[in-house]
Amino acid sequence: MQVLHDLVQLIEFQSYLVYNMKNNLIKIFFVLALFLTVSGCSEKLDLTEFNRATTGNVAGDTVYIPIQPAWTGFNNPRAICIGNEPFIYVADTDNDRIVMMNIAGQILGTRRILKPIAIAQDYQLNLIICAMDTIRISADSVLTTSAVIKLDMVAANHNIETAPLTRLLPSLKHPASLNPRIKYTGVAAFYDNSFYVSRTGPSNTSFIDPDNSILLFQRKSPGSKIDTLMGRMPAIEPLGTGILTANGISSLTSFKRRNIDFIATFTGNTSFKTQWLFFNFNAENPSYAIRQAPLTSTMMEINKFSRPEGVTIDPAGNIYVADAGRDSVYKFNPFGDELHSFGGPTVFRAPEGVAFFDRTLYVLDTGNNRILRFILSTDIR
Repeated sequence: MQVLHDLVQLIEFQSYLVYNMKNNLIKIFFVLALFLTVSGCSEKLDLTEFNRATTGNVAGDTVYIPIQPAWTGFNNPRAICIGNEPFIYVADTDNDRIVMMNIAGQILGTRRILKPIAIAQDYQLNLIICAMDTIRISADSVLTTSAVIKLDMVAANHNIETAPLTRLLPSLKHPASLNPRIKYTGVAAFYDNSFYVSRTGPSNTSFIDPDNSILLFQRKSPGSKIDTLMGRMPAIEPLGTGILTANGISSLTSFKRRNIDFIATFTGNTSFKTQWLFFNFNAENPSYAIRQAPLTSTMMEINKFSRPEGVTIDPAGNIYVADAGRDSVYKFNPFGDELHSFGGPTVFRAPEGVAFFDRTLYVLDTGNNRILRFILSTDIR
């Protein structure tokens, strides 16, 4: 199966190369035509601004065409997710809410959630959210701490305001999980409705349960809707500075495929701040391994990123990384080679999230409290 998977990726990449051998004059013609269509304003826009090497990280000759207008009204938004319906969900952190929109950007509803910072959707259309929550410990004791929350959207007929809410973590049954210094930072859901949650914290001397971890949730039986914490992912170093680490883990992103691969980003003291992990069933002791070895691709160069906070993957397997530290978005092919990257402080301010749907790239421009949308010139048809 792995050979077949790699063959499919190779075919997709070869198709990409052929596609990009189009005559540049034809490309420019269509770029200008599309710009006149999508800009929707009389103000002139310098297209080179989006492809200029303002930060030293811009690569490729692709032009990113902005779609107007920008979506505003957010306050420090930290995560964006395009669900399987599809609807758009935004963790609007400092407005203490999850915003639900359609693809046109119309707000369909909101749900008050305290300081949400990460969001994913499983294939039963539940939303899994990392946020804060207030927990009553006793009659006269209340604790506000990081939490993992599930919203059952189907039970409420997709009315986010009334969707039943379940707190998965922390749990009164597990007092250690009530530690207020623990933070849940990312979530990724898979085809079988299992999901992983990244966790960080200051206590990492325990071999059994260090704070820096990736937690595994699964359903107890086929068709079940009960989420069960199975434990932490083994062979992940809590304070590692290389690969297979949970040191400063900031996000998790799954692939929309029948696998349990995921991409993790890191803002801690690590050399490789964006890593693709796959489960190696063929190993003597099956476990997660690195898909792209260090220094074998642009994505796995030492200190390639500054503060990556979000990742998305398009249908061709291309990987987009939002680097809040460099005010930029990077694009890599499935082999980790850098294709087209753009940004800089005149375009973004600390972008923390990206999403991709129907040839449109959505960028969560966190520092400017807005969502920007782009069509890539290579996607013009």
